[in-house]
Amino acid sequence: MLIISMLFMFRGDGLDQIEAIRPGQPCAPRYDPQKKETEMSLVEALPSPVKLRALNTPGQPEPTPALEQLYRGFEQEMLVPLWTEISGLMPAHPQSQAAPHLWRWEHLLKLADEAGRIVPVGRGGERRAIALANPALGGRPFATPTLWAAIQYLMPGEDAPEHRHTQHAFRFVVEGEGVWTVVNGDSIRMSRGDFLPQGGWNWHAHHNAASQPMAWIDGLDIPFAHYTESQFFEHGRLHLEPHERATPEFSRSERLWAHPGLRPVAHLQETAVTPLLAYRWVDTDRALAEQLALEAEGHAATISPGHAAVRYTNPTNGRDVLPTMRCEMHRVASGASTQPKREVGSAVFQVFDGQGTVTVGERQWQVRRGDMFVVPSWQSFTASCDADQPQLDLFRFADTPIFEAVHTYRSQLG
Repeated sequence: MLIISMLFMFRGDGLDQIEAIRPGQPCAPRYDPQKKETEMSLVEALPSPVKLRALNTPGQPEPTPALEQLYRGFEQEMLVPLWTEISGLMPAHPQSQAAPHLWRWEHLLKLADEAGRIVPVGRGGERRAIALANPALGGRPFATPTLWAAIQYLMPGEDAPEHRHTQHAFRFVVEGEGVWTVVNGDSIRMSRGDFLPQGGWNWHAHHNAASQPMAWIDGLDIPFAHYTESQFFEHGRLHLEPHERATPEFSRSERLWAHPGLRPVAHLQETAVTPLLAYRWVDTDRALAEQLALEAEGHAATISPGHAAVRYTNPTNGRDVLPTMRCEMHRVASGASTQPKREVGSAVFQVFDGQGTVTVGERQWQVRRGDMFVVPSWQSFTASCDADQPQLDLFRFADTPIFEAVHTYRSQLG
Protein backbone atom coordinates (compact mmCIF):
# COMPACT_ATOMS: atom_id res chain seq x y z
CA MET A 1 0.00 0.00 0.00
CA LEU A 2 1.36 3.41 -0.97
CA ILE A 3 1.45 5.78 1.96
CA ILE A 4 1.33 9.45 1.09
CA SER A 5 1.95 12.11 3.68
CA MET A 6 0.25 15.44 3.18
CA LEU A 7 1.96 18.76 3.81
CA PHE A 8 -0.46 21.65 4.25
CA MET A 9 0.85 25.05 3.22
CA PHE A 10 -1.14 28.15 4.10
CA ARG A 11 -1.53 31.78 3.21
CA GLY A 12 -2.73 34.18 5.79
CA ASP A 13 -6.38 33.69 4.89
CA GLY A 14 -6.57 29.91 4.50
CA LEU A 15 -5.51 26.83 2.61
CA ASP A 16 -3.19 27.53 -0.28
CA GLN A 17 -2.25 24.12 -1.61
CA ILE A 18 -1.81 20.49 -0.71
CA GLU A 19 1.45 18.89 -1.78
CA ALA A 20 1.76 15.08 -1.81
CA ILE A 21 5.19 13.91 -0.75
CA ARG A 22 6.02 10.27 -1.40
CA PRO A 23 8.30 8.39 0.98
CA GLY A 24 11.91 8.79 -0.14
CA GLN A 25 11.22 11.93 -2.21
CA PRO A 26 13.75 14.65 -1.32
CA CYS A 27 12.30 17.71 0.27
CA ALA A 28 13.69 20.53 2.36
CA PRO A 29 10.84 22.78 3.53
CA ARG A 30 11.77 25.99 5.26
CA TYR A 31 10.69 26.32 8.85
CA ASP A 32 7.76 28.71 9.21
CA PRO A 33 6.55 29.16 12.82
CA GLN A 34 3.13 30.48 11.72
CA LYS A 35 2.60 27.58 9.31
CA LYS A 36 3.78 25.08 11.95
CA GLU A 37 1.30 26.39 14.48
CA THR A 38 -1.52 26.11 11.93
CA GLU A 39 -0.53 22.54 11.11
CA MET A 40 -0.59 21.62 14.80
CA SER A 41 -4.03 23.16 15.25
CA LEU A 42 -5.35 21.11 12.35
CA VAL A 43 -3.96 17.91 13.85
CA GLU A 44 -5.48 18.79 17.20
CA ALA A 45 -8.83 19.38 15.48
CA LEU A 46 -8.98 15.79 14.18
CA PRO A 47 -11.45 13.57 16.05
CA SER A 48 -9.79 11.73 18.91
CA PRO A 49 -10.00 7.91 18.84
CA VAL A 50 -10.22 8.04 22.64
CA LYS A 51 -13.88 8.07 23.73
CA LEU A 52 -14.77 8.23 27.42
CA ARG A 53 -18.15 8.17 29.12
CA ALA A 54 -19.02 9.09 32.66
CA LEU A 55 -21.11 6.16 33.93
CA ASN A 56 -23.12 5.92 37.12
CA THR A 57 -21.86 2.43 38.00
CA PRO A 58 -20.12 0.91 41.03
CA GLY A 59 -16.44 1.72 41.20
CA GLN A 60 -16.73 4.78 38.94
CA PRO A 61 -16.68 8.49 39.88
CA GLU A 62 -20.04 10.21 40.16
CA PRO A 63 -20.98 11.73 36.80
CA THR A 64 -20.77 15.53 36.98
CA PRO A 65 -20.17 18.32 34.48
CA ALA A 66 -16.64 18.63 35.89
CA LEU A 67 -15.97 14.93 35.24
CA GLU A 68 -17.31 15.24 31.70
CA GLN A 69 -15.02 18.20 31.10
CA LEU A 70 -12.09 16.23 32.53
CA TYR A 71 -12.84 13.34 30.16
CA ARG A 72 -12.93 15.71 27.17
CA GLY A 73 -9.49 16.91 28.19
CA PHE A 74 -8.28 13.32 28.38
CA GLU A 75 -9.65 12.66 24.91
CA GLN A 76 -7.94 15.72 23.46
CA GLU A 77 -4.58 14.77 24.96
CA MET A 78 -4.93 11.05 24.05
CA LEU A 79 -5.13 9.84 27.64
CA VAL A 80 -7.13 6.97 29.15
CA PRO A 81 -7.62 6.63 32.93
CA LEU A 82 -7.14 3.19 34.44
CA TRP A 83 -10.34 3.38 36.46
CA THR A 84 -12.48 3.14 33.30
CA GLU A 85 -10.52 0.18 31.86
CA ILE A 86 -9.31 -1.94 34.77
CA SER A 87 -11.94 -4.68 34.43
CA GLY A 88 -10.83 -5.38 30.85
CA LEU A 89 -7.11 -4.85 31.37
CA MET A 90 -6.81 -6.74 34.66
CA PRO A 91 -9.56 -9.39 34.84
CA ALA A 92 -9.68 -11.96 37.62
CA HIS A 93 -8.54 -14.62 35.12
CA PRO A 94 -7.62 -14.73 31.39
CA GLN A 95 -10.49 -13.88 29.06
CA SER A 96 -9.26 -14.87 25.61
CA GLN A 97 -10.22 -12.90 22.54
CA ALA A 98 -10.18 -16.20 20.62
CA ALA A 99 -13.05 -18.66 20.55
CA PRO A 100 -13.07 -22.47 20.52
CA HIS A 101 -13.51 -23.58 16.92
CA LEU A 102 -13.29 -26.73 14.79
CA TRP A 103 -12.14 -27.07 11.18
CA ARG A 104 -13.01 -30.31 9.36
CA TRP A 105 -10.06 -31.80 7.48
CA GLU A 106 -12.23 -33.00 4.60
CA HIS A 107 -13.29 -29.40 3.95
CA LEU A 108 -9.76 -28.04 4.28
CA LEU A 109 -8.39 -30.68 1.91
CA LYS A 110 -11.10 -30.11 -0.69
CA LEU A 111 -10.51 -26.35 -0.75
CA ALA A 112 -6.73 -26.82 -0.80
CA ASP A 113 -7.08 -29.13 -3.79
CA GLU A 114 -9.17 -26.52 -5.60
CA ALA A 115 -6.54 -23.91 -4.78
CA GLY A 116 -3.89 -26.27 -6.18
CA ARG A 117 -5.59 -26.17 -9.55
CA ILE A 118 -6.20 -22.40 -9.54
CA VAL A 119 -3.48 -20.66 -7.54
CA PRO A 120 0.16 -20.96 -8.69
CA VAL A 121 3.11 -21.19 -6.33
CA GLY A 122 5.88 -18.65 -6.82
CA ARG A 123 7.05 -15.19 -5.98
CA GLY A 124 4.33 -13.02 -4.51
CA GLY A 125 2.27 -15.48 -2.55
CA GLU A 126 5.34 -17.67 -1.88
CA ARG A 127 3.33 -20.60 -0.51
CA ARG A 128 -0.04 -22.19 -1.22
CA ALA A 129 -0.82 -21.99 2.48
CA ILE A 130 -4.38 -21.46 3.71
CA ALA A 131 -4.56 -20.21 7.29
CA LEU A 132 -7.15 -20.99 9.94
CA ALA A 133 -8.98 -17.78 10.90
CA ASN A 134 -10.44 -17.85 14.39
CA PRO A 135 -14.01 -16.52 14.11
CA ALA A 136 -13.55 -14.23 17.11
CA LEU A 137 -10.42 -12.47 15.83
CA GLY A 138 -12.01 -10.22 13.24
CA GLY A 139 -11.13 -12.19 10.13
CA ARG A 140 -7.38 -12.09 10.72
CA PRO A 141 -5.53 -15.23 9.54
CA PHE A 142 -4.74 -16.18 13.14
CA ALA A 143 -5.82 -19.41 14.83
CA THR A 144 -5.20 -17.77 18.23
CA PRO A 145 -3.76 -14.40 19.29
CA THR A 146 -0.24 -15.92 19.18
CA LEU A 147 -0.40 -18.94 16.84
CA TRP A 148 -0.75 -19.43 13.10
CA ALA A 149 -1.92 -22.73 11.64
CA ALA A 150 -2.39 -23.44 7.94
CA ILE A 151 -2.81 -26.26 5.47
CA GLN A 152 -0.14 -26.14 2.77
CA TYR A 153 -0.62 -27.92 -0.55
CA LEU A 154 1.99 -28.74 -3.18
CA MET A 155 1.16 -30.22 -6.56
CA PRO A 156 3.30 -32.91 -8.27
CA GLY A 157 6.58 -31.50 -9.58
CA GLU A 158 6.04 -28.13 -7.94
CA ASP A 159 8.65 -26.13 -6.06
CA ALA A 160 7.90 -23.64 -3.32
CA PRO A 161 10.66 -20.98 -3.67
CA GLU A 162 13.32 -20.37 -1.07
CA HIS A 163 12.89 -17.71 1.60
CA ARG A 164 13.55 -17.10 5.27
CA HIS A 165 11.78 -15.31 8.10
CA THR A 166 12.34 -14.66 11.78
CA GLN A 167 9.11 -16.40 12.75
CA HIS A 168 9.71 -19.91 14.10
CA ALA A 169 7.92 -22.67 12.22
CA PHE A 170 7.23 -26.38 11.87
CA ARG A 171 5.51 -28.81 9.52
CA PHE A 172 3.41 -31.78 10.58
CA VAL A 173 2.22 -34.42 8.12
CA VAL A 174 -1.15 -36.04 8.75
CA GLU A 175 -1.20 -37.96 5.47
CA GLY A 176 0.79 -38.48 2.28
CA GLU A 177 4.45 -38.39 1.34
CA GLY A 178 6.71 -37.34 -1.51
CA VAL A 179 7.62 -33.78 -0.53
CA TRP A 180 11.09 -32.84 0.62
CA THR A 181 11.76 -29.62 2.46
CA VAL A 182 15.24 -28.16 1.95
CA VAL A 183 16.61 -26.21 4.92
CA ASN A 184 19.96 -24.50 4.36
CA GLY A 185 20.66 -27.02 1.62
CA ASP A 186 19.70 -30.08 3.69
CA SER A 187 16.96 -32.17 2.02
CA ILE A 188 14.49 -33.60 4.54
CA ARG A 189 11.86 -36.20 3.71
CA MET A 190 8.27 -35.51 4.81
CA SER A 191 6.04 -38.53 5.52
CA ARG A 192 2.88 -39.27 7.49
CA GLY A 193 3.30 -38.58 11.20
CA ASP A 194 6.61 -36.76 10.82
CA PHE A 195 7.23 -33.53 12.73
CA LEU A 196 9.69 -31.10 11.13
CA PRO A 197 10.64 -28.04 13.22
CA GLN A 198 12.56 -25.10 11.83
CA GLY A 199 13.96 -22.18 13.76
CA GLY A 200 13.58 -18.66 12.46
CA TRP A 201 15.90 -17.09 9.88
CA ASN A 202 16.86 -20.33 8.12
CA TRP A 203 16.63 -20.61 4.34
CA HIS A 204 14.01 -23.14 3.27
CA ALA A 205 12.16 -24.34 0.19
CA HIS A 206 10.00 -27.35 -0.72
CA HIS A 207 9.74 -29.62 -3.74
CA ASN A 208 7.26 -32.37 -4.54
CA ALA A 209 9.06 -35.34 -6.10
CA ALA A 210 5.91 -37.50 -6.14
CA SER A 211 3.18 -38.03 -8.73
CA GLN A 212 0.43 -36.94 -6.33
CA PRO A 213 -0.35 -33.69 -4.48
CA MET A 214 0.60 -33.53 -0.82
CA ALA A 215 -0.86 -31.56 2.09
CA TRP A 216 0.51 -30.86 5.53
CA ILE A 217 0.01 -28.32 8.27
CA ASP A 218 2.27 -25.39 9.04
CA GLY A 219 2.53 -23.93 12.52
CA LEU A 220 4.20 -20.58 13.14
CA ASP A 221 4.30 -17.82 15.75
CA ILE A 222 3.25 -15.24 13.13
CA PRO A 223 0.61 -13.50 15.31
CA PHE A 224 3.07 -13.19 18.20
CA ALA A 225 5.71 -11.68 15.91
CA HIS A 226 3.07 -9.42 14.37
CA TYR A 227 1.84 -7.98 17.65
CA THR A 228 5.37 -7.57 19.02
CA GLU A 229 6.50 -5.95 15.73
CA SER A 230 9.56 -8.19 15.54
CA GLN A 231 9.23 -9.81 12.11
CA PHE A 232 11.77 -9.86 9.27
CA PHE A 233 11.48 -11.61 5.88
CA GLU A 234 13.85 -12.15 2.96
CA HIS A 235 13.47 -13.78 -0.46
CA GLY A 236 15.96 -16.43 -1.50
CA ARG A 237 16.47 -18.28 -4.74
CA LEU A 238 13.58 -19.02 -7.04
CA HIS A 239 14.89 -22.48 -7.93
CA LEU A 240 16.87 -25.11 -6.06
CA GLU A 241 20.18 -26.48 -7.31
CA PRO A 242 20.01 -29.96 -8.88
CA HIS A 243 21.89 -31.56 -5.97
CA GLU A 244 19.38 -30.01 -3.52
CA ARG A 245 16.54 -31.81 -5.26
CA ALA A 246 17.88 -35.09 -3.93
CA THR A 247 15.52 -37.40 -2.05
CA PRO A 248 17.59 -39.01 0.70
CA GLU A 249 15.94 -41.27 3.26
CA PHE A 250 17.64 -39.37 6.07
CA SER A 251 18.76 -35.75 6.17
CA ARG A 252 22.18 -34.61 7.35
CA SER A 253 20.58 -33.29 10.55
CA GLU A 254 19.13 -36.74 11.32
CA ARG A 255 22.40 -38.52 10.60
CA LEU A 256 24.07 -36.26 13.14
CA TRP A 257 21.40 -35.81 15.82
CA ALA A 258 18.75 -38.57 15.62
CA HIS A 259 20.45 -41.04 17.95
CA PRO A 260 18.65 -41.34 21.32
CA GLY A 261 20.83 -40.45 24.27
CA LEU A 262 23.88 -39.82 22.07
CA ARG A 263 25.27 -36.38 21.32
CA PRO A 264 28.02 -35.53 18.84
CA VAL A 265 31.06 -34.35 20.79
CA ALA A 266 31.87 -31.97 17.95
CA HIS A 267 28.66 -30.07 18.77
CA LEU A 268 28.42 -29.57 22.53
CA GLN A 269 27.25 -25.95 22.42
CA GLU A 270 23.61 -25.39 23.39
CA THR A 271 21.34 -23.97 20.68
CA ALA A 272 18.12 -21.99 21.12
CA VAL A 273 16.31 -24.09 18.50
CA THR A 274 16.64 -27.78 17.81
CA PRO A 275 19.30 -28.82 15.28
CA LEU A 276 17.29 -31.99 14.55
CA LEU A 277 15.03 -31.17 11.61
CA ALA A 278 12.86 -34.31 11.53
CA TYR A 279 11.22 -36.32 14.31
CA ARG A 280 9.96 -39.52 12.70
CA TRP A 281 6.58 -41.09 13.37
CA VAL A 282 8.06 -44.55 13.93
CA ASP A 283 9.86 -43.23 17.01
CA THR A 284 6.89 -41.20 18.27
CA ASP A 285 4.50 -44.12 17.84
CA ARG A 286 6.79 -46.51 19.68
CA ALA A 287 7.27 -44.10 22.59
CA LEU A 288 3.50 -43.68 23.04
CA ALA A 289 2.82 -47.40 22.73
CA GLU A 290 5.48 -48.24 25.33
CA GLN A 291 4.00 -45.77 27.83
CA LEU A 292 0.60 -47.46 27.62
CA ALA A 293 2.21 -50.91 27.74
CA LEU A 294 4.14 -49.98 30.89
CA GLU A 295 0.94 -48.60 32.44
CA ALA A 296 -0.79 -51.91 31.72
CA GLU A 297 2.07 -53.65 33.52
CA GLY A 298 1.48 -51.52 36.59
CA HIS A 299 4.24 -48.94 36.15
CA ALA A 300 3.91 -45.14 36.34
CA ALA A 301 4.40 -44.04 32.74
CA THR A 302 1.39 -41.97 31.66
CA ILE A 303 -0.10 -38.56 32.50
CA SER A 304 -3.32 -40.17 33.68
CA PRO A 305 -4.94 -43.59 33.11
CA GLY A 306 -5.04 -44.27 29.38
CA HIS A 307 -3.37 -40.96 28.46
CA ALA A 308 0.17 -41.16 27.06
CA ALA A 309 2.07 -38.12 25.77
CA VAL A 310 5.50 -37.17 24.45
CA ARG A 311 7.07 -33.74 23.91
CA TYR A 312 9.38 -32.95 21.04
CA THR A 313 12.59 -31.58 22.58
CA ASN A 314 15.84 -29.90 21.62
CA PRO A 315 18.67 -32.49 21.96
CA THR A 316 21.18 -29.81 22.97
CA ASN A 317 19.35 -28.80 26.16
CA GLY A 318 16.21 -30.93 26.66
CA ARG A 319 13.93 -27.92 26.32
CA ASP A 320 11.26 -27.15 23.72
CA VAL A 321 12.24 -27.53 20.07
CA LEU A 322 11.33 -23.89 19.41
CA PRO A 323 11.53 -20.88 21.77
CA THR A 324 7.91 -19.84 21.24
CA MET A 325 6.03 -23.09 20.65
CA ARG A 326 5.63 -26.34 22.59
CA CYS A 327 4.86 -29.33 20.38
CA GLU A 328 3.56 -32.68 21.62
CA MET A 329 1.80 -35.87 20.58
CA HIS A 330 -0.91 -37.32 22.82
CA ARG A 331 -2.50 -40.76 22.69
CA VAL A 332 -5.77 -41.57 24.45
CA ALA A 333 -6.45 -45.28 24.77
CA SER A 334 -9.71 -46.87 23.69
CA GLY A 335 -12.57 -45.75 25.96
CA ALA A 336 -10.26 -43.51 28.04
CA SER A 337 -10.45 -39.76 28.67
CA THR A 338 -7.95 -37.07 29.58
CA GLN A 339 -8.24 -35.09 32.79
CA PRO A 340 -9.97 -31.70 32.41
CA LYS A 341 -7.25 -29.06 32.23
CA ARG A 342 -7.05 -25.33 31.69
CA GLU A 343 -3.88 -23.31 31.28
CA VAL A 344 -2.56 -19.89 30.42
CA GLY A 345 -1.86 -19.71 26.71
CA SER A 346 -3.57 -21.11 23.65
CA ALA A 347 -3.17 -24.36 21.72
CA VAL A 348 -4.01 -25.82 18.33
CA PHE A 349 -4.71 -29.55 17.91
CA GLN A 350 -4.89 -31.83 14.91
CA VAL A 351 -6.36 -35.32 15.09
CA PHE A 352 -3.69 -37.62 13.68
CA ASP A 353 -5.66 -40.84 13.95
CA GLY A 354 -8.76 -42.33 15.53
CA GLN A 355 -12.09 -40.86 16.53
CA GLY A 356 -13.42 -39.42 19.73
CA THR A 357 -14.98 -36.48 21.52
CA VAL A 358 -13.27 -33.26 22.54
CA THR A 359 -14.69 -30.60 24.83
CA VAL A 360 -13.32 -27.05 24.83
CA GLY A 361 -15.02 -24.73 27.28
CA GLU A 362 -18.71 -25.03 26.50
CA ARG A 363 -18.18 -26.50 23.01
CA GLN A 364 -18.06 -30.21 22.21
CA TRP A 365 -17.33 -32.02 18.94
CA GLN A 366 -16.94 -35.50 17.54
CA VAL A 367 -13.58 -35.52 15.78
CA ARG A 368 -11.75 -37.78 13.34
CA ARG A 369 -8.50 -37.90 11.38
CA GLY A 370 -7.21 -34.51 10.23
CA ASP A 371 -9.73 -32.34 12.06
CA MET A 372 -8.21 -29.26 13.70
CA PHE A 373 -9.46 -27.27 16.66
CA VAL A 374 -8.39 -24.43 18.92
CA VAL A 375 -8.23 -24.28 22.71
CA PRO A 376 -8.10 -20.62 23.83
CA SER A 377 -6.31 -19.47 26.97
CA TRP A 378 -7.84 -20.66 30.25
CA GLN A 379 -10.55 -22.72 28.55
CA SER A 380 -11.05 -26.20 29.99
CA PHE A 381 -10.12 -29.06 27.64
CA THR A 382 -10.80 -32.81 27.68
CA ALA A 383 -10.54 -35.54 25.03
CA SER A 384 -12.11 -39.00 24.98
CA CYS A 385 -11.48 -41.92 22.64
CA ASP A 386 -14.47 -43.79 21.30
CA ALA A 387 -14.74 -47.29 22.73
CA ASP A 388 -14.78 -48.86 19.24
CA GLN A 389 -11.49 -47.16 18.32
CA PRO A 390 -8.06 -48.54 19.24
CA GLN A 391 -6.79 -45.05 20.17
CA LEU A 392 -7.14 -41.32 19.60
CA ASP A 393 -3.88 -39.62 18.58
CA LEU A 394 -3.71 -35.84 18.89
CA PHE A 395 -0.90 -33.58 17.71
CA ARG A 396 -0.74 -30.39 19.79
CA PHE A 397 1.20 -27.15 19.64
CA ALA A 398 0.93 -24.29 22.12
CA ASP A 399 2.51 -20.95 23.03
CA THR A 400 3.49 -22.15 26.52
CA PRO A 401 7.23 -21.31 26.26
CA ILE A 402 6.38 -17.62 25.87
CA PHE A 403 4.48 -17.51 29.15
CA GLU A 404 7.01 -19.66 30.97
CA ALA A 405 9.76 -17.26 29.88
CA VAL A 406 7.99 -14.30 31.51
CA HIS A 407 6.84 -16.36 34.53
CA THR A 408 3.09 -15.99 33.88
CA TYR A 409 2.25 -19.59 33.00
CA ARG A 410 -0.36 -21.27 35.18
CA SER A 411 -2.41 -24.44 34.83
CA GLN A 412 -5.30 -26.09 36.65
CA LEU A 413 -6.56 -29.66 36.63
CA GLY A 414 -10.18 -30.61 37.17
